[in-house]
Amino acid sequence: MHSFLSRANAILAYTLTVLAFLTFVCFISTLFIDYRTTSKIETVVVVVKNVPDYSASREKNDLGYLTFNLKTDLTHLFNWNVKQLFLYLTAEYTTSNNVLNQVVLWDKIILRGENAVLDFKNMNTKYYFWDDGNGLKSNPNVTLTLTWNIIPNAGLLPSIFALGHHSFKFPNEYTTSRL
Repeated sequence: MHSFLSRANAILAYTLTVLAFLTFVCFISTLFIDYRTTSKIETVVVVVKNVPDYSASREKNDLGYLTFNLKTDLTHLFNWNVKQLFLYLTAEYTTSNNVLNQVVLWDKIILRGENAVLDFKNMNTKYYFWDDGNGLKSNPNVTLTLTWNIIPNAGLLPSIFALGHHSFKFPNEYTTSRL
């Protein structure tokens, strides 16, 4: 006869196998869903300042300041395998020092059940828009892109780019006013 421990071990192994299979089915059932959607991003105020970096070198670097409008509807991204969305707004640009610069300007976490319709007006950036030199002044092509990570119950953590982006130009002169 089987002992109590061997029976408990068999039940536990069977239960874990069934749970692993159900978790895999959960992952597969949402693997091929298209999580892209459109977003509309506009800049309202765009200025650039030349300020000290406060590092050991004390050199002056460019600090961009902008306010933006953001409009998108992310409600259809939520299904039974999505716990939350981690959104972030990035700025990409090129300078003489670097071929590709990427800066995260703003982020937000949206949990399942929260309002996922975003209609922000005149939003300030959450993080500083520093450049490691003087590459922002007169920069003709800075592109804002909304991206999100889907945090699932089971499965991959995809990084999705929104359909639509916004390009703008920094001014030719530094601002001297306080913002």
